[in-house]
Amino acid sequence: MYSIDINFLKNRKLENKFEEKRLGISLPTGNFTPVYIGVVVGIFFPALVGVGWLFVQSQNTVYYQNITQLEQENKSLENEIESLNKIQVETKKIKQETQALVSVFDQVRPWSAMLQELRDRIPTTVQIDTIKQIIFTTPTQEQSALHPAGGIEISGYARSFSDVNDFTLTLQQSRFFKAGQTKIMTAELVDFPLPPTGNPINSSQIKPPQIVKYTIQSSLSDVPASEFIRELEQKGTVGLVSRIRSMQQTGIIPK
Repeated sequence: MYSIDINFLKNRKLENKFEEKRLGISLPTGNFTPVYIGVVVGIFFPALVGVGWLFVQSQNTVYYQNITQLEQENKSLENEIESLNKIQVETKKIKQETQALVSVFDQVRPWSAMLQELRDRIPTTVQIDTIKQIIFTTPTQEQSALHPAGGIEISGYARSFSDVNDFTLTLQQSRFFKAGQTKIMTAELVDFPLPPTGNPINSSQIKPPQIVKYTIQSSLSDVPASEFIRELEQKGTVGLVSRIRSMQQTGIIPK
């Protein structure tokens, strides 16, 4: 009889070779470093971009918070500036009102002081009949608007024209009046006004002497009262002097 000898191992090797050739699969061999580098690079850059985006987002959040805080601070500063501006406006207004009040007060000319000034300066040969305040209907540039009352008018009698002129010159030297605005307005010879005697015959027989009837006008000086306190004090205006000195001590009026 015949026996069949079959080598299964040999046939399996041939079958494996056939399958390998049929699939065409070959596994790479050698250095894998470039592959690793490519993988790392492919992962690194997207990760870097992601980290950068997260950083930018966090920074934007910080910036927005800073901007919000700065806007709040700016609004607060604007409110404070507005309050300071209001205070400055009110302060300026108060200073202007105070200065206006001080200016008016510093231009006060007490009549008692002016009358005493006239008594001190009038010559013995001159007599004052009337003194009145006048208002200039058409004030000149020298007649300052600081004195709405304008000035004074002095009327009376003098022994001669020379005496009237001397009286005018002494008034021009006074700090209470303006030298350039102190002038003789009228001066004429008249009979001396005799007092009534009750006897018309005797009064008609007596011929009265002639004297000069004069009128002098002067504008009030615009020198502040604080600049001639000594003169005011000498004239007896104690109240005005004490007020001026009190304001000088507080700094409202400079010394």
